[in-house]
Amino acid sequence: MDDVLQQLNSEWLDSASIVTLQEKMEKGELTAERLTLFYLHEISEKNPNIHAILEINPQAVQIAQALDTERETQGIRSLLHGIPVLLKDNMATNDMMHTSCGSLALKDFYAAEDAFLVQKLRAAGAVILGKTNMTEWANFMSDKMTNGWSSRGGQVKNPYGFFDVGGSSSGAAAAIAASLATIAIGTETTGSIINPSAQNSVVGIKPTVGAISRTGIIPLAITQDTPGPIARSVEDAAIAFSLLTGYDAKDPVTEKAVEFDGVDWPSIFNRDALEGVRLGIARNIFVNEVSKERADLFEKAIQQLEACGAVILDPIDLGVMENDLDYNVLMYEFKSSLNAYLGNTPATNPIRTLADIIAFNNAHVDETLRYGQILLEKCERTSGTLTEPAYLKALLRNHHLAGSIALGKALEDHRLHALVFPQDHGCSFGAAAGYPSVTVPAAYSKEGEPFGITFAGKAFAEPELIGYAYAFEQLVRARKRP
Repeated sequence: MDDVLQQLNSEWLDSASIVTLQEKMEKGELTAERLTLFYLHEISEKNPNIHAILEINPQAVQIAQALDTERETQGIRSLLHGIPVLLKDNMATNDMMHTSCGSLALKDFYAAEDAFLVQKLRAAGAVILGKTNMTEWANFMSDKMTNGWSSRGGQVKNPYGFFDVGGSSSGAAAAIAASLATIAIGTETTGSIINPSAQNSVVGIKPTVGAISRTGIIPLAITQDTPGPIARSVEDAAIAFSLLTGYDAKDPVTEKAVEFDGVDWPSIFNRDALEGVRLGIARNIFVNEVSKERADLFEKAIQQLEACGAVILDPIDLGVMENDLDYNVLMYEFKSSLNAYLGNTPATNPIRTLADIIAFNNAHVDETLRYGQILLEKCERTSGTLTEPAYLKALLRNHHLAGSIALGKALEDHRLHALVFPQDHGCSFGAAAGYPSVTVPAAYSKEGEPFGITFAGKAFAEPELIGYAYAFEQLVRARKRP
């Protein structure tokens, strides 16, 4: 370990990009094994304080060694070759790690096969380093639950101080903020990548539903769930995103991922990407919800966007408020999606249904029900067939209001390229419509709490949104180490 620490230090590694790491490995100045060992050292030092990591892949170092040999004999598979990656604990891995969604009910569950995106990461040469803690059941267990809490992993803490860590990809965002890996993969249903990324001063990409396969990920709502990368820089997040997109026959919506075929990803890293871009500010969405300090930080960010050459249209009316959207979609889809997932797990798994989870929790009240399970119980009372008129009306209404109106007509009427929000405000629109957003660090409060801005746009606008975030990041250089 001393040899590793002599060659690496947390300050340098915190700002080292994937491209920089690859350059050092090509020159023989760094190996995937040393990089993996360094992150393991950082986890041993920092994780007892922030509880971001649930478990480590016992094979991580050996995988890194094998990838180092492959680099020497055959070259690299991709820019992720030898790069340590963390996975949210709802992503199946067919290895020596569990997949539990933060729940003690699944603490002994081993998946029978890798999630599709995990297969892609392994094929790209990534080192799967471990699983991250998360808000249990993707924050759909209780309306009283604290962001970042799980019965299996305890409370994830924000590396920047006594601030909200965000949810539900809490551990993924906190781990990347604390430099416990190069990349983490989170998931979002409504704000679960954008919110913790903004709260931990990291970059989060919430993709268009269909850009990246959900196969093998414990679901919440099939029409809204999407995995996406979290990183310390826009470039690193975009590199991971570009390697994760693609068609999966088991997830039919990924047929649409063909939209990214032929994208010249390196070309999107353009400092002038915001020049002449029309950005809308929908103030009525957040004006009554943000503090005076955050409102001031957002005003400064708007000025910085203008300095990047953006044309700001302020204010605009989206014609819809976030509370106009109906959360019945999640309430009905959760039971259907989760029962299908659990029912297809190996017969050795005793937890087969949502009812089994509720029963397990009731049998282990002290360990599992600190915040209750009112949402699980409400979901269990649905039929699980998705035939209820209330569900179907909510689904159709949400798609219309979020996609056709807020992120459709409003953008077209004002000839906008994207919307910009403080933190994760407005995330319900992209969630309901299945449209993308990208959050990027912008500033800090006087007490040191991270503040980010989020770009939101139409389906498959990721290359453009990433470009805008990159241009803003390069001008502002807001992120600081915890």
